[in-house]
Amino acid sequence: MYQIDLNCDLGESFGRYTLGLDEEVIPYISSANIACGFHASDPEIMEKTVTRARQHGVHIGAHTGFPDLLGFGRREMKLSKGEARTYTMYQIGALEAFCKAAGVPLYHVKPHGAFYNMAAKDYDLALAICEGIAAVNPELILLGLSKSQMEVAAKAVGLSFKREVFADRAYEDDGTLVARSKPGSMIEDEELAIRRIIGMIKQGKVTSVSGKEIELQADSICVHGDGAKALEFVKMIRSALQAEGIKVEAFS
Repeated sequence: MYQIDLNCDLGESFGRYTLGLDEEVIPYISSANIACGFHASDPEIMEKTVTRARQHGVHIGAHTGFPDLLGFGRREMKLSKGEARTYTMYQIGALEAFCKAAGVPLYHVKPHGAFYNMAAKDYDLALAICEGIAAVNPELILLGLSKSQMEVAAKAVGLSFKREVFADRAYEDDGTLVARSKPGSMIEDEELAIRRIIGMIKQGKVTSVSGKEIELQADSICVHGDGAKALEFVKMIRSALQAEGIKVEAFS
């Protein structure tokens, strides 16, 4: 029996600005990565998103990012090791307060955007993130890119690590994600995306942007909830997984 977690980045609205189809998407996923106020979100959004996740039995993770609301956390920043560690601790603590108030546990941490992509390649940054997580709660799981420096750092610190793959993103030959600024970075053909997902789960392989077959291990699939077809795409993925005999269940 194959099993996979289906995660989505949620709670990324801010004040009067709404981003994503959180309410519609959340019944179809098993884990939610909730923004913690640095790259997106605010206290009221955080509380509402935690409450929605609790109502649907969805496991909650802290979606930690760079302090960059204007750039949505997608712009690279140069941080000291201490900054990366304490920024991680601060954001986990913020979301953990709302989880505690709602009577639900915090299960994992997933860095966001540029924080995630940089840590996938930069061991020192990945290590600082892992040390920040471990300082708050060493039982928390780090959700990160398969075959990345985050996996190496998590092992060094003693954190549990779960490997994430992406439904709608293209891969470089080294297993990193193709930068959004490059052509072909997004997989827009839903049927192709689903075939790639099934291949990653069952064969542990995916075709890179150059046409090379690369190996990836999948514990969790990320689906984005902010696109025009997000809801339909999530429904299609869930249905396809069921048809393939793949159980959707939170990794923790």
